[in-house]
Amino acid sequence: MENNKITNAMTVDVEDYFQVSAFEKTIAKSDWETLPQRADYNTHRFLDLFEKHNIKATFFTLGWVAERHPALIQRIVKEGHELACHGYDHIRVTELDPEQFRRDIVKTKKMLEDIGGREVIGYRAPSYSIGASNPWAHNILAEAGFRYSSSVYPVKHDLYGMPEAPRFIYEPIADNNFKEIPITTLPLAGKNWPCGGGGFFRFYPYFLSKWAFNAINQKEHQAGIFYCHPWEIDPEQPRQKNVSFKSKFRHYLNLDKMEGRIVNLLNDFSWDTMSNVFLDNHSRR
Repeated sequence: MENNKITNAMTVDVEDYFQVSAFEKTIAKSDWETLPQRADYNTHRFLDLFEKHNIKATFFTLGWVAERHPALIQRIVKEGHELACHGYDHIRVTELDPEQFRRDIVKTKKMLEDIGGREVIGYRAPSYSIGASNPWAHNILAEAGFRYSSSVYPVKHDLYGMPEAPRFIYEPIADNNFKEIPITTLPLAGKNWPCGGGGFFRFYPYFLSKWAFNAINQKEHQAGIFYCHPWEIDPEQPRQKNVSFKSKFRHYLNLDKMEGRIVNLLNDFSWDTMSNVFLDNHSRR
């Protein structure tokens, strides 16, 4: 393994292709049950991949998916991965008031814990929708029993982002050890560039992502976070027609290359769960 000093966090946001924010105006939630569900199968593919490479990951899971596929949740826990919360049905936090948000996370946390039989302490907001406009979300997460969030993306983006946020783990609540663990970025030319996964990972050639993680690990001596989704390794998923060119480009770009690139990441770097990397001081050893 090329990097044996810093361990990074491998994460999967468990949601189906029809649940992404880019399709929310095209696919009604009332239609979700009628569509082919592929998150279960594709998440099992990730589990097989991680088992083959002896890697543990954090699975930020929608309650909607967990409710319909309890055996998947139980396998995640049984194989030593971390089960974490992604909200119930992928509503962005910016679309909720504080009480609605509280109900969503409390409901989903309990559901995941009942199915998985393990305490859930991690949360990731759909579409990284915690930022400067809703800092109250961190307080509610802490009150609900979460120990950390990975919901802030310190970039400027048309759909999300808080470029002024710290790039690495910080405590957003005064006199509270609750952690916010931002998605990984690299500073270049006066701005933060995304390098933590998703569409950016599919867009850039792999060598750029490898270079960025090496810089973060070896030059900044920090752990990074990689995120991906089950639908990103599924080029056979049903194609949506009534969406913008930008959304199509972002969603479908290089789906056929994603799994191979992830295998390269698994081989080139060291990986573990969010809790093990950031809460148990395993990121520097």
